[in-house]
Amino acid sequence: MTERKIKWIIGIMGIALAGVIYLQVYSIRRGIKLNTEQFDKNVFAALSNVARRLELNEQKDVVIAINGYSAEEIEKDADEDFSLVDVMKNVISNQGEKKNIGETLDAFSKKMDNISVEQRVPVDKLESFFRKEMKNSGIKLDYSYGVYSNEKEEFVIYNGHYLIDGSNQRIQKRFLELQKSPYSAYLFGQDKVSPGKLYVLFPQKRNYIRSTLMPFIIATILFTGIIMSIFTYTIFVILRQKKVSEMKTDFMNNMTHEFKTPIATISLAADSIKNPSIIDKPDKIRRFAEIIRQENKRMHQQVEQVLNSARWDKKDVQIQLEPVDLHQIITQAVKNISLQVENKGGEISLGLEAVDTVLELDKTHISNIIHNLLDNANKYTPKNPKISVLTRNVNRGIEVVIEDNGIGIDREGKKHIFEKFYRVHTGNRHDVKGFGLGLSYVKTIIELHGGRVSVDSELGKGSRFMLFFPEKK
Repeated sequence: MTERKIKWIIGIMGIALAGVIYLQVYSIRRGIKLNTEQFDKNVFAALSNVARRLELNEQKDVVIAINGYSAEEIEKDADEDFSLVDVMKNVISNQGEKKNIGETLDAFSKKMDNISVEQRVPVDKLESFFRKEMKNSGIKLDYSYGVYSNEKEEFVIYNGHYLIDGSNQRIQKRFLELQKSPYSAYLFGQDKVSPGKLYVLFPQKRNYIRSTLMPFIIATILFTGIIMSIFTYTIFVILRQKKVSEMKTDFMNNMTHEFKTPIATISLAADSIKNPSIIDKPDKIRRFAEIIRQENKRMHQQVEQVLNSARWDKKDVQIQLEPVDLHQIITQAVKNISLQVENKGGEISLGLEAVDTVLELDKTHISNIIHNLLDNANKYTPKNPKISVLTRNVNRGIEVVIEDNGIGIDREGKKHIFEKFYRVHTGNRHDVKGFGLGLSYVKTIIELHGGRVSVDSELGKGSRFMLFFPEKK
């Protein structure tokens, strides 16, 4: 898959994911708005009913004045939400009496004009009406309510209690939010001028509205999170597969390059042997035969390395543990590589400070990984390599540090350095030989011995590989 196609896929998936998230957020906000509107509607209806009940409760006195009509009958009519006129008409119809309803209402209204709003509102009835109407409206939320006097310009009743003169001014400060509440209703609207207003406040309204949508919000967050996780994982897999594809392509190119040289050498040696001028010279024939044998051995080792890479992934490498002196292995490996380092104008130093260096190790594999790291240190240092090998005792084991002054590894390279087929690029893909399998092999062998390997490197400032060998398996 080309990089352009990957960008298109990521872009389309990103737009689709953003669209899903937008729709979910819009749905939540829309739901909150609708629930808020319904809540407001229920509250205003409840307030209106409370104010209406207070009016009907006050009108009983007038109706009781009509002969033959009992308080029990008035309570029944009031519960049916009849107006004063309706109640009085009902009385007249039942008793066959004719009363001047208008005169009665006018007299009642004039009488009430001289009475303060707190005297007209019984707190016990007000509390009862609030509980009943809130329940009928399905509002299960804590609230505060109060009666505001237009004449006194202050609250005179709060949460079922009359406010006492003297302390009233101090208490008023606590009711600023109540007065700012959007939920209010005029009291005794039959008067020419309403004597006061009824307020109610819901401190936890916002949380309550959100709580009604909480299952939906949680489900939205959950499923959106799942979609985002899958999207992220998909992008990771795509990029990872692209990286693996590039690494395998590099591997094939490197393998082709590595095989071309010995094949060309073998072909040249074979052609030389057939040359009539060489056929009678046994020394030259032996020389060319030895070249063919060495190049064939080299190709055989490269093929074995590739075939064994699958076994490293499965940790299917057999190790034969035996008491081995780690310093002895290191010393021999340094001796073998020193000539190549010196030919490049460099030097290699030893600092073997560890004690009790006899460990349970597989001598062949450990020797291979030490050689591998030293060979990398030499290969990835273009000129005048300075390589140091240090050992020291650490908690429950021995640490081996191999440091060089080579080209170093960037941050991205350090993430993949121990992956199979991965190679640090040096500007020319084939200027350093190898398949990108060496460090993967190092990591596998170290872990099979119960140890660990890490790298500390900075681009252009060399690398430091740390190997930890435990005292016991």
